[in-house]
Amino acid sequence: MKRLLVPVFLALAAPLLAQAPPGGGEYKLGPKDLVDVRVTEVPDMNGERRVTELGRLDLPLVGEVEVLGLSAAQVRDKLAGLLTAKYVNHANVSVVVKEYAASPVSVLGAVNKPGALQVSGKWDLQQAILAAGGLTANAGRKIYVLRHTENGLSDRLEVDTADLFQRATPLWNVPIYPSDVVNVPVKTAVKVFCLGELKNPGALEFDPSDRITLLAAIAKAGGLTDRASRGSIRIKRHGANGQDVELKADYKRIVRGKDRDVELQADDVIVVKESLF
Repeated sequence: MKRLLVPVFLALAAPLLAQAPPGGGEYKLGPKDLVDVRVTEVPDMNGERRVTELGRLDLPLVGEVEVLGLSAAQVRDKLAGLLTAKYVNHANVSVVVKEYAASPVSVLGAVNKPGALQVSGKWDLQQAILAAGGLTANAGRKIYVLRHTENGLSDRLEVDTADLFQRATPLWNVPIYPSDVVNVPVKTAVKVFCLGELKNPGALEFDPSDRITLLAAIAKAGGLTDRASRGSIRIKRHGANGQDVELKADYKRIVRGKDRDVELQADDVIVVKESLF
């Protein structure tokens, strides 16, 4: 089944995965970013330098250069222009962003060290989570990667935790770029309650990502007793409007496929009465 889902995943995640990586002409420099400048004709300019709080690079020969809001390619062209205007006939310049300090990656939720991380070089999802101390014991089954695009819209990718860490499927270990937000929701159990003619009545806990239905709850409660009324099972629910509602389900018809299984909600109460016959 998962093989069939791969094309669907690629179609849904295409905007997020296809976005050009920072440093290739898209990322705009900000304060405290670290860049590596190389000029073949002027070796004294070679080295790593950090953008100042005012958005400038302090370089030999040319002094302070305004780079705030410029891409690496634009800074390269600007430096080449300054050098050829006064110092050399031709300038071979390269500018590479080494740390994206102005746009940190945020890893939030069920990780040991949540917060902002300074990205250095190429990162992937596993690296980001491990840099935040790894997953906690109460991490949920889903990881969300949120990314803002230049048009103001947001993309969101949902990744299965087991696919990323247990099965180590490369497809899900997506690139992580500056300003991305990785959110690992805490696993919170969904409770439903079973009363009456069940073998193990009481509170049942489900993972929130599970499909919780009447048949699943009855099975988890050990099944119905021999005295259970199978034709009329009641489900009591607190409605969205504050009023209590009651649903009725025919266990026999659901098992035979004649009725749809009932989807349960958190705090539903299943009541199975004793059969009169």
